[in-house]
Amino acid sequence: MTHHFAVIDLGSNSARMTIWEIEQEVVKPIKRLKEMVRLSEDMGPDRVLQPAAMDRTLKALQGFKTELNKYADIDLKAVATAAVRQAKNQKEFLKRVKNEAGLIINVIPGTREAEYDFLGVINTLPIQNALIMDTGGASTELILVQNRKLQHLVSIPFGSVNLSERFLNPDVISAPEYFALSTFIHETFNSIWWLRRAQNLPIIALGGSNRTLEKIERRKEKMADFEAIHGYRMPTKQANAIFKEILGADLATRESIPGLSKFRADIIVGGLMPVISMIRYLDSDRLTFSQFGLREGALYDHLNTRAVTQREH
Repeated sequence: MTHHFAVIDLGSNSARMTIWEIEQEVVKPIKRLKEMVRLSEDMGPDRVLQPAAMDRTLKALQGFKTELNKYADIDLKAVATAAVRQAKNQKEFLKRVKNEAGLIINVIPGTREAEYDFLGVINTLPIQNALIMDTGGASTELILVQNRKLQHLVSIPFGSVNLSERFLNPDVISAPEYFALSTFIHETFNSIWWLRRAQNLPIIALGGSNRTLEKIERRKEKMADFEAIHGYRMPTKQANAIFKEILGADLATRESIPGLSKFRADIIVGGLMPVISMIRYLDSDRLTFSQFGLREGALYDHLNTRAVTQREH
């Protein structure tokens, strides 16, 4: 018997939805939607979702709801991450989502987000020991994997949007700005007691900012099917070279780099700083890119729950 399962992932920078068709053991994605809503724009130290950002997001969610209405037999898991998690006006925003888009969204803690990231990666990549790093718009999840088991996890409340807004000029980035941001990230890493245990391990990079490195590299190499990011490996030297090019460019130049989305050009330096800093911090020799994270993790969680339920009946 066929049924459908959908996950909405309402992030700080993008709103994404994947719909899967599930027939016994066979699972296939049949629809992927993405809208760059930048929900965390201008939240500032007061942590308030702004009217324009909420309106953009509601419009995207209404579009998702229209798509969901095409399926009679669909289970939906709709989750919101850092921007909504941190927002003072979270309740009124969720109420608007319910009233205007007909969706009930669960705000999940960063630790749950990290667990979903782990499930999405471990079920789709043959890793043994690694550090999974998911850089979002307003949070970054770190997961230490040893012998394919989740050993430690943490969610740090910074990402591409809030780091950029706090530290960096959106056009030309000065040396003092770069230094202040670099120091802040390094001090944060130092405060995570278990992080040194990931020394020399490969970093599994998730999130739109991190995936941009890979997209730029594949465009440079003129590789076919540059969307097929899952499992792609990049030596540290290449990652550093691409970052250096982005860092030295002004906004107009960044917007014209093939593989770098125009919607990301103003926050890409802030978005890549965590992973570039982590490479240096752990002395990792490579990045491995994962296309799968939170949404796929929620799918595996759903499939595991169904399997348990079916066994019990």
